[in-house]
Amino acid sequence: MLNRGMCDTFVAESSVTAAGEMILAKNSDREPNEAQAVERFEAKEHGEKTMRATYIEIPQVSRTREIILSRPFWMWGGEMGANASGVAIGNEAVFSKVPIAKKNNGLLGMDLLRLALERADSAQNALGCITELLEQYGQDAMAGYLDTGFYYHNSFIIADPKEAFILETIDRQWAVRRVRESASISNCLTLEGPLDGSSPGLLDFAKSKGLIDKASSSVENFREAFSDRFFTFFARGHERRKTTGEGLLAEKGRITEETAMQLLRSHGKHEGESFTPASSSMAAVCLHAKGMVTPSQTTASMVAVLRASGKHTIWMTGSSAPCLSVFKPFFFGTLNPASILGVPTARAEDGSYFWRHEKLHRSALMDYKRVHALVRARYDALEAGFLKEERAGAATNTLSKKALTACLDTLSDLEKELKPHRGGRWLYRAQWRKWNKLCGIS
Repeated sequence: MLNRGMCDTFVAESSVTAAGEMILAKNSDREPNEAQAVERFEAKEHGEKTMRATYIEIPQVSRTREIILSRPFWMWGGEMGANASGVAIGNEAVFSKVPIAKKNNGLLGMDLLRLALERADSAQNALGCITELLEQYGQDAMAGYLDTGFYYHNSFIIADPKEAFILETIDRQWAVRRVRESASISNCLTLEGPLDGSSPGLLDFAKSKGLIDKASSSVENFREAFSDRFFTFFARGHERRKTTGEGLLAEKGRITEETAMQLLRSHGKHEGESFTPASSSMAAVCLHAKGMVTPSQTTASMVAVLRASGKHTIWMTGSSAPCLSVFKPFFFGTLNPASILGVPTARAEDGSYFWRHEKLHRSALMDYKRVHALVRARYDALEAGFLKEERAGAATNTLSKKALTACLDTLSDLEKELKPHRGGRWLYRAQWRKWNKLCGIS
């Protein structure tokens, strides 16, 4: 299988957003049956000396920060999230000419993301946390769910209310550039020209791998030196990055949460009246799995609004396919989303919100145009109401509970109204029957 862990992350700084706040957004694209949990972890004092990430143990810190995280159910780390200090991070799989040893003795990019959120009070300190841990432990860690041969290097966007950074990594090496106004990353290395920082051994590492001339005094083009063209081409991250980047530039000075949500719902060049998930490809930001050449789908989405006032709002779908989902507002110091949404497992019968919504999503795939119109009519109204109340300063805990209750009630109504549809292309139906059997959807 090609490229099972695709994602898109973008950020708009306060200078180009309508309300003068930092907005970081991400679609997490994973295997179709790789459910994600939305969880809030409270700040905690730690007496133990070590902690276990997904695969390895590392020293624990004395205190971890409160975080909101979207986490694939089987791993310790998270695909995206934010902390109560206003730091938000999204990561991407990137593919390099430098092979990974596949000893599974390092930290996942998702582990690095969660560790930085738990430990850092600013984007700058989160950057330092990730690079320090990367240099010490590396990122040789299996990142697939059913695809146990899937390993990759990682890139990140790290933001707080004041500044944001793009961090790209290869093995234990890294390069960083500060964001100016807005930026997008996808499943491709992007950094070219002068860097704002890099690992001390980057130049010697590139020379030792034969990736730059022995006489070079610097790595002038990080992307060109390290990028693997084969996997990067088939991941089609350049096309998705173009969609989000151009979308941000088009709305410069007017960017809002709605802007970010609509970009995450974009099907790129496939958009239009004739769009169906079966006609999509890896070029779509809102990714729909089809089979061998498009094995991933968007399994969760986030829009983090980071404010200098300290009142941050983290919008999460907690479900796949943002084009068929609603963003729900979550806040620090309030309820744990998992207490209402549940924590999904590998099986669709676990009763979690993720799997209930996933059954609706899979029913929609074979009758997309009709179901999409019906779902969006309901969900657009809900989402607009949540945004209006959040901007009016509604009590955070009350608003989160109201939003979750409304989404669950609407989902129950849709479950009653939508009947299974058996249409669609034969090969497409056959692929989804296979995925459904693996997770227990009849």
